[in-house]
Amino acid sequence: MNTYAKRILKNFDFPLFITYLVLCLFGLVMIYSASMGTSVNRYEAEADNFFKKQILNISIALPAFFVTAFFPYKNYKRKNLMIFAVLSMFALLFAVHFVGSGSHVGVNSWLSTPIGKLQPSEVAKIVIIVYFSSVFAKKYEAGTIDNINQSIAPPIGILIVAVGSIMLETDIGASLIIVMVALSVLLASGIKKRTFFKLSGIISIGMLFAGLILYFKWKDIMTPGRLGRILSFVNPFDYAQGSGYQIANGYIAIGTGGLKGLGLGNSIQKMGYLPEPHTDVIMAVISEELGLVGAFIVIGGLGFIVMRALSIALRAQDPQARMLAAGIGSLIGIQTFVNLGGLTGLIPLTGVTLPFISYGGTSIILLSLALGILMNVSMFVKYEKTIRKGSAL
Repeated sequence: MNTYAKRILKNFDFPLFITYLVLCLFGLVMIYSASMGTSVNRYEAEADNFFKKQILNISIALPAFFVTAFFPYKNYKRKNLMIFAVLSMFALLFAVHFVGSGSHVGVNSWLSTPIGKLQPSEVAKIVIIVYFSSVFAKKYEAGTIDNINQSIAPPIGILIVAVGSIMLETDIGASLIIVMVALSVLLASGIKKRTFFKLSGIISIGMLFAGLILYFKWKDIMTPGRLGRILSFVNPFDYAQGSGYQIANGYIAIGTGGLKGLGLGNSIQKMGYLPEPHTDVIMAVISEELGLVGAFIVIGGLGFIVMRALSIALRAQDPQARMLAAGIGSLIGIQTFVNLGGLTGLIPLTGVTLPFISYGGTSIILLSLALGILMNVSMFVKYEKTIRKGSAL
């Protein structure tokens, strides 16, 4: 066994991996429970249809996790690799406008491939984190991180174009997540406060660009369904027979579950009252069947991953490692908040998946890739700490 492999295994972050695995398996069980009725009654398929598909998704996600876990994160600084990643992201984001699907649910966000559907906006989330971390790490090491024109404006320009393309898909949820995650990477980059404040001008231009898209595409973006979600946000029960139907029944599911829940498989709301209960509203089924206990398992697991990522970021000496950990932790934390916030009425419902729990191939595979990168960073930080201790002795 070579030196690198020994180092990897010695510093493997087992708590992080076990939490990830438990969440994936827990999500698999709940997808089976939540999707049985929908699979049979709506799609006229076998009861375990989505369960089997998610097993296939996880069978791809796990190897993807290990690939990025064992791939040294410093290689992402390679210029050719970054150019390829960014160009691939743009190719997918632009292709979805011409050959994409999903208009039946209000967003044109999916590409059909021989192995299933791909959502380019999910790819963009990971590429932006890796690209920002690599570029700003180089600028930090060169001492030019605070040069707005040379160091910050080009990556922000790429971000604006990517988010603009996603906005044209009318996927507002993904757009907001990517912007917030990009800002979290920027905050962890080591730039000075005054530089960050100067960025308000660039950010204002981006907001103006988004505003123009909103103005010219108002009818496409503010569809009756999306407008209904905003109206039903204040009091979904006023629109319980229309736009507030899903969130109102989500409330009922959560309230019915109580502390211990009705028991695994015993959800009533999943039987036609919650459209697509195995996707973005799966937490409602978890709460109804397993009560607060089930909800705490999910929130606790995701919270642990987020806190682990932020802890890794704080301990990292390498700027690239710090930004990668902060970006990945922010992605999982922000996406979790957007999902649960929409379900509980804190924010309008956006259709964002719950990380590692909701059904979806693109989501779990790409989040697994991201978590693999976090694992690699974690192992490097541990190894770096061991080296420092050895030097001190």
